[in-house]
Amino acid sequence: MAFSLKPHNRHLLYSSCPKIAQSSNSNAGNVVFPPISSSLSVLSSATQLVAAKSTSIGASQSPLVVRASSSSSAAAIAEPEGIKINSVPTKPIEGQKTGTSGLRKKVKVFMQENYLANWIQALFNSLPTEDYKNGVLVLGGDGRYFNREAAQVIMKIAAGNGVGKILVGQDGILSTPAVSAVIRKRKANGGFIMSASHNPGGPEYDWGIKFNYNSGQPAPESITDKIYGNTLSISEIKMADIVDVDLSRHGTTKFGNFIVEVVDPVSDYLELMENVFDFQLIKALLSRPNFRFIFDAMHAVTGAYAKPIFVDKLGASLDSISNGVPLEDFGHGHPDPNLTYAKDLVNIMYGENAPDFGAASDGDGDRNMILGKGFFITPSDSVAIIAANAQQSIPYFRSGPKGLARSMPTSGALDRVAQKLNLPFFEVPTGWKFFGNLMDAGKLSICGEESFGTGSDHIREKDGIWAVLAWLSILAYRNKDKKPGEQLVSVSDIAKEHWATYGRNFFSRYDYEECESGGANKMVEYLRDLVSKSKEGEKYGDYVLQFADDFTYTDPVDGSVVSKQGVRFVFTDGSRVIYRLSGTGSAGATIRIYIEQFESDASKHDVDAQIALKPLIDLALSISKLKEFTGRDKPTVIT
Repeated sequence: MAFSLKPHNRHLLYSSCPKIAQSSNSNAGNVVFPPISSSLSVLSSATQLVAAKSTSIGASQSPLVVRASSSSSAAAIAEPEGIKINSVPTKPIEGQKTGTSGLRKKVKVFMQENYLANWIQALFNSLPTEDYKNGVLVLGGDGRYFNREAAQVIMKIAAGNGVGKILVGQDGILSTPAVSAVIRKRKANGGFIMSASHNPGGPEYDWGIKFNYNSGQPAPESITDKIYGNTLSISEIKMADIVDVDLSRHGTTKFGNFIVEVVDPVSDYLELMENVFDFQLIKALLSRPNFRFIFDAMHAVTGAYAKPIFVDKLGASLDSISNGVPLEDFGHGHPDPNLTYAKDLVNIMYGENAPDFGAASDGDGDRNMILGKGFFITPSDSVAIIAANAQQSIPYFRSGPKGLARSMPTSGALDRVAQKLNLPFFEVPTGWKFFGNLMDAGKLSICGEESFGTGSDHIREKDGIWAVLAWLSILAYRNKDKKPGEQLVSVSDIAKEHWATYGRNFFSRYDYEECESGGANKMVEYLRDLVSKSKEGEKYGDYVLQFADDFTYTDPVDGSVVSKQGVRFVFTDGSRVIYRLSGTGSAGATIRIYIEQFESDASKHDVDAQIALKPLIDLALSISKLKEFTGRDKPTVIT
């Protein structure tokens, strides 16, 4: 049984799908279109649903300028068969340092002359030619504003650098997990993801780009550092002189030896999910009249996947999908699934007559939030509970997980599961790419981050819908023998049973977004200086210091070392306070403070986390002198 949550925009317009543009240009290409697939009904039906008063996918945008930045004009260079390749002179542009999740800036920055083109060319200059020459690359994104024009530039530069084929999602749509899945299934050389993840979209907001390797995982720091280095010395952009490709319909377009194939964004990913989970088991749960489910796609990319998976395959009713139409500005929302920005869903799940299970995903579909009836599951607890129940509930893990891992700031709940199940355990820096080597080496199956990222080795990205299906699988397994009308095991029941077995790691994160960078950096330097002078046994109020450091990670697979990954104060009772500057914003600096305290006494497990952690939170703010350095006295987000 479904639960209906009214979307922000109730008035709907209907517009016909765009037609393929015909051209007499010799480089217009040969176009072949099969019938439109029904799997992506929101985007590929005969009519498209577009929420009024919000920027719809496919809306016209300002032209993206790529031109010679000197008095010399573009020159033709060595050409593959049937394509003219121009060498466009350019100059380095400041501010293209690539972070943990690619390059993220305001849309207006990316729309500056040659800004995007420089970065894309710098990427190709950073890769060995055998990694892409005559090869296949995947291209897709979260549907945000600027993706369509950016896709055309990326394809032209790819052709100019000798790529043989581009697989691009219809309308430029591919969730981040789907890009990873398509790369792996199609044995592609890599892929571009056009997304600023959970950051807002629209002309005044954010855009981003990153590159994933042939394993489907984000490019390692060795490559992102090279990209940045090449942006500082770039002098030319290689661009194919070809017309724009119509991305609105499935089909193949050929430009000489260069091929663009527009693919169904859902089919490969859906097939993978059917191989990981027992869809019949989940379908039986969703068909129960006393089980109600709601999924909030936040007008982001998972809206394109929600109906094919939850409705068409698993039998949920259509009104169980909220905000399911992907929009270029996410319906003027902030597509970050947490207690602050997913407030509509939170209000429903904590209201009267709440559904039994609620979930949300973010802009590009790699993050998730899990809620029970009046009950929030922290991401740290979520990955621990999934790991503890995976072998019995999820067919993919029938032989048991190979190993477990978490990012350093994530609570120690997963550590206790690994210990009880006698599984290898790894603590890595923030950034999903650090899990990839462990997965490729066969050491890791299930992993997670406190930043609402959960996943496994089925792909090499975190995966929001995977986490939702994992929770539905656990609930379905625990309730499979319940008779009609019998009370079901709930989300809160499962969490409390887990705490009774493993203890509870109280956890909270305070985010201070868009802080002035100078003050934020001074605060971190102050903390590092404090760490260098710290001594075991020092007292911080009622807490006794076990150690303090700036986290350094040595990869057990390749021996690579990364340092300065977060300042930690770890106390003798297991409590932790951690400070990090986030690399996922597009402007200013985001300071994150993580607070954790373990409690084994089951009689204290029901205490609100903010109450249980208040003494430690006060200590964390005192240690950092955050207000003194930044002027901020209240966090933007509390998780």
